[in-house]
Amino acid sequence: MTSGMRASDEARAVAPDVVLRPATPDDCRRIAELFRVSSDGVADYIWSRLQPEHPGALLVEIGTRRYQRENTAFSYQNCLVAEHRGDVIGMMHAFVIEPDDAPAPARETDPVLRPYAELELPGSLYISAIAVVPRYRGQGIGTRFLAAARERARREGCPALSLICLDQNEGAKRLYERAGCTILDRRDVVPHRLIHATGTALLMSSPVEPEPASGTGAGDI
Repeated sequence: MTSGMRASDEARAVAPDVVLRPATPDDCRRIAELFRVSSDGVADYIWSRLQPEHPGALLVEIGTRRYQRENTAFSYQNCLVAEHRGDVIGMMHAFVIEPDDAPAPARETDPVLRPYAELELPGSLYISAIAVVPRYRGQGIGTRFLAAARERARREGCPALSLICLDQNEGAKRLYERAGCTILDRRDVVPHRLIHATGTALLMSSPVEPEPASGTGAGDI
């Protein structure tokens, strides 16, 4: 660290140099580490259920292997990363939730995960995680991720963004509210020893306006 410069000041100085780019297979370990932090233990719970399939693997290794997959929702292909001078300092994972007229997925039977499964908005681009290294927070990276998600939603023809936020996470709620998100539904968090979150999980959403049609003005008709 530069002498006399606080971590927050240093981050502010370098934040303009942060670039967002599509994730690659080499990013999967870092994505899993960041997703783990952002999920308040939910990722640990999900990955712990998969340990019988990965004997001896650490939870973060199981998460890494999940993100290494392709052509599935939980894949590096659905991630953007924020990079500063070769270091990945943030990530966003998002995927399209199938619309109502798509084949119904299997109903979630796990009581711990059921509340999150019930907080879905069919047809939306669902942001399952945004995570930024602490020293880079408050520098607009989360806002840039949300703007990128909105552009992707337009390309995919999704009418809305959706995400789940804990009511106790006031900072995240303010970020999402500034981006136009409102609360649509809520569920109580089911306690578990691996999950640090308590209280209520909120389904938040923001409409996505389609790209304006190109063409001549009304006076040219």
